[in-house]
Amino acid sequence: MMKERPILFSGAMVHAILDGRKTQTRRPVKGWALDWLQSDNFTPAYVADPANRACPYGQAGDRLWVRETFFAFGRWETRFSAKKGRDEWHFVDVTTDSGREYQYPDSFAPVASLPREDVTPSWWKRPAIFMPRAASRIVLDIRDVRVERLNDCSDVDAVAEGLHILPASGRYVVSPGEQYAGLADHDPRVVYADLWDRINGAGAWEANPWVWIIEFRRLTP
Repeated sequence: MMKERPILFSGAMVHAILDGRKTQTRRPVKGWALDWLQSDNFTPAYVADPANRACPYGQAGDRLWVRETFFAFGRWETRFSAKKGRDEWHFVDVTTDSGREYQYPDSFAPVASLPREDVTPSWWKRPAIFMPRAASRIVLDIRDVRVERLNDCSDVDAVAEGLHILPASGRYVVSPGEQYAGLADHDPRVVYADLWDRINGAGAWEANPWVWIIEFRRLTP
């Protein structure tokens, strides 16, 4: 039975998916699956086998809906949190109830939002983690799932992570313009390793963790 799960992507990786450049994503293996991989009793093939349901992102045939930074129409109100013992701001999303559609940073530039204290609804930029399923514009069909060490990533796989090639020089970057910050290289693995460290912290690539590799294709809306 096909299952659908959410997955977070940065703005640069969302653009790479929309452009058709990104067809893979790597995520660290955690929890019991990692314990198994580090023992002598289980293999990467066992953990990656769909029958064992080890991958938290799903298996071939499942789908992922992308969570990204977005704009929602709504207002703020305070609600008492018994856990924290104080009032907290809570966003009231009225986008669909007001007949509007969710918007995205690459195509939408709203006027400045009203102060939170104002009860009049307006557009607000919202973090990806708060995106509801109804706001997602990207659905991915999982084609394959496997597990391996991060540093086993090939040149082809690094490019499939969404890298952009500069036509004039043949160098690779994560996003056009990063060459001016010294982030371009002819070796795609060097560029991807730098991206991994930027996301996961200095030294994360060198640590060479076990990772899930999810290969996917974007479903046409």
